Amino acid sequence: MTTTETSVVHDLGTLAHRLSHPTRTRCVCGPPQVLADRPDGTVVRSGAIVAKAHAADTDREALAARTALAAAPQLTGILLPPLTAPGQSLTAPGHPEPSGAPQRSEPPERPAPAPRPVTLWPFGEPVDPTDPEAAPWAEAAVLLARLHRTEPPFRIPPMRGPAKAARAVARMRAALPGDPAVLPVLAGWRALPAWARGESPAPLRRAGFLCHGDLHLGQLVRHPAPDGPWLLIDVDDAGAGDPAWDLARPAAWYAAGLLAPEDWSACLDAYRSAGGPAVPAAGDPWPELDVPARALTVQTAALALAKCAAEQRDPDELEQLMIESCARIATLPSELAADHAS
Repeated sequence: MTTTETSVVHDLGTLAHRLSHPTRTRCVCGPPQVLADRPDGTVVRSGAIVAKAHAADTDREALAARTALAAAPQLTGILLPPLTAPGQSLTAPGHPEPSGAPQRSEPPERPAPAPRPVTLWPFGEPVDPTDPEAAPWAEAAVLLARLHRTEPPFRIPPMRGPAKAARAVARMRAALPGDPAVLPVLAGWRALPAWARGESPAPLRRAGFLCHGDLHLGQLVRHPAPDGPWLLIDVDDAGAGDPAWDLARPAAWYAAGLLAPEDWSACLDAYRSAGGPAVPAAGDPWPELDVPARALTVQTAALALAKCAAEQRDPDELEQLMIESCARIATLPSELAADHAS
């Protein structure tokens, strides 16, 4: 971990710790716990508080809208509400030098790093990754259906799913320039319609739904911990868009053989029973799911190759399955993509 990363983690832990304890109360909690540390976000927990530092280049107006969305009364029982006041965000310190280090003046061509916006959230108990049989696919699907059926309470930014897929492909290209290993993924990417690559708006008939934008089991927590109801977290990609995108990851995993048929059926049946609008209430769901599922397959494979390049290793068995799925995507007929985009 670099000095800058250590500083951010320290600052977040200090902030969360301070807010977890009323003044003059005796502290018995352990040291702050790093829950995630990625380029797009650093998440640190102390006690009952979770602090998240978003990327320095985050669209702060959009972040404020998404944070306010999570706090909206219409989303109670669906999204975990923030502790940050709606429409506001705190700002992490500008990455100071470590304690005791000599002060240095940076040359003019190297300005100080931009401060990162910070949001604050209550801690929730996450899904247990060691107990796949207890994975709450049905519960997640019901929350999605309720989210998709909710009228946006105010103007919200577009859902960022396609933009995240495009960013994953760009990251792969930068990590492996000219490497033939990326060719199947790029072929699958080029087979997608422009809207699924983030190059044009989604079709109007599918664009106005309230979506999460990055649904997977890591985006669910029980709150209050440890036995409260399941809620969706991480609204960084939420917004108006195609609700099928939120079903795309489990659909893609099922198509690739990574999700058991009974888990996929539980997810799809629960979504339909809850009145979710992403797919028809009966019949074949794939005309609506095909394009988003392909896009999520490409995104997953691209991120896997970028990670393998950074770690200087070959893809593992699951990563290789997603890469091979991209090769199949590129050979499939385009009729479903055309139908979905109409």
